[in-house]
Amino acid sequence: MNAETRQQVRENAQYLRNVRPLDPEEIHEYVEGRPHPAVVRQILREEAVELGIVERDDGTFVPAPEGALSVPFHGVERFPDEYDERLDEILAEAYGDDWARGESGDRLRERIRAFKEQYLRQDEVKYDELTAHGYAIYHLPGYYATAQYVLGDLIADGLLPNQLRVLDVGAGVGGPALALLDLLPDDALLDYHAVEPSAAADVLAELLEDPGANVSVTVHRERAEEFDLDGVVAGGGPFDLVLFSNVLNELGDPSAVVERYLGGLADDGTLVALEPADRNTALGLREVERAVADDGPATVYAPTVRLWPHQSPTSESWSFDRKPDIEVTPTQRRLDAAGGDDGEFVNVDVQYAYSVLRLDGGRAIEMTPDRGTHAPMADAESYVTDRVNLVAIKLSHDLSEEGSNSLYLLGDGSQQVDHFAVVTDPSLLNDDLRQADYGDLLSIQNALVLWNDDEEAYNVVVDGETTVDRAR
Repeated sequence: MNAETRQQVRENAQYLRNVRPLDPEEIHEYVEGRPHPAVVRQILREEAVELGIVERDDGTFVPAPEGALSVPFHGVERFPDEYDERLDEILAEAYGDDWARGESGDRLRERIRAFKEQYLRQDEVKYDELTAHGYAIYHLPGYYATAQYVLGDLIADGLLPNQLRVLDVGAGVGGPALALLDLLPDDALLDYHAVEPSAAADVLAELLEDPGANVSVTVHRERAEEFDLDGVVAGGGPFDLVLFSNVLNELGDPSAVVERYLGGLADDGTLVALEPADRNTALGLREVERAVADDGPATVYAPTVRLWPHQSPTSESWSFDRKPDIEVTPTQRRLDAAGGDDGEFVNVDVQYAYSVLRLDGGRAIEMTPDRGTHAPMADAESYVTDRVNLVAIKLSHDLSEEGSNSLYLLGDGSQQVDHFAVVTDPSLLNDDLRQADYGDLLSIQNALVLWNDDEEAYNVVVDGETTVDRAR
């Protein structure tokens, strides 16, 4: 198709889009040379993002819906079979149908062991084809689930529009991309851009080979530090969502990179950073968050909201969320069974640290405490051994060992030292602490604050005189 044909189709679509559904059977009549309707349909699909149109089941095109996405989300039980089957095909194409056995299976298992060990040592991981395949087997399902939970919360809060432009930085083998695609309704319009320089991009491109109608996919095989962010924004506009999924720990100066990419975010857009729950990466994420929020242009939307004005945390705050395990995928089971069937290559955990940043000052918890009724954690040294009222965000699940008092990390955005709620006398009066979700706001009344010298932290003792209520 030539440029003139494309331009005429575009002009007709722009004229008719608000008059009636765009029918390729009609539009081809108005284009010089009367190209086949299939050609017109293909042009409309390729120009859908710029024209703001979506394709319907009957083959016509209509303006994409305005406003925020609204879709139900009820958690993740398993990685979709269609993706796991496609991954199995990718592995078979690379190593043969019996890829899990013999030399190829041994190489894949050894590579998974190697990158897990390198990760724990915080060594650099080089993503060649073998690593990308091992990574997809072991990590793709969990990263898919993690992204769905965080994106599901953004959708529930009305933060993602129906006409969505996304930049996925360090897209890897495609966990967040597939998670997003599965959340979107049929009439949403997605302009998805991935930044991924490694061999993982080959797996990503194959998994996204047929993303469906109303989705445009562009894979930029460049490093995050070298990607032409300004040029892409100039060509298509700022992004509604910028994702950094499990990549900050691999960057030389992650704070500088995140701050640069905030420059490509729409004024009402959202930047999400995800990292595994282990200590090093979770703490590294909080360091980046503090650098760009407390000393930079962004506001922490969730989960570590700064409740007290002009206060910022300096506590360690090893904080992460945990969701129910997902089912073992057939590819994981196959590789594990061929290697001894001891569970070494099965990964069903969904545990992650995350940060949601905004440029418009928005926060998931829009409240400002009153010093007349609540004490900021920043002043803990002055009220240690006293009973006080606190507002706090629940920042962990139960951290206690079996047989000991329940233990939860708390924060209010002002804490200079970690605060842990210790439940010494569980009752209906304080059961909201147990039942609250990660990131929920709590009102804690009449809690005894003590210094824990062993942990170098404050204990907020929740006993028979303490009440805890969820505030959201």
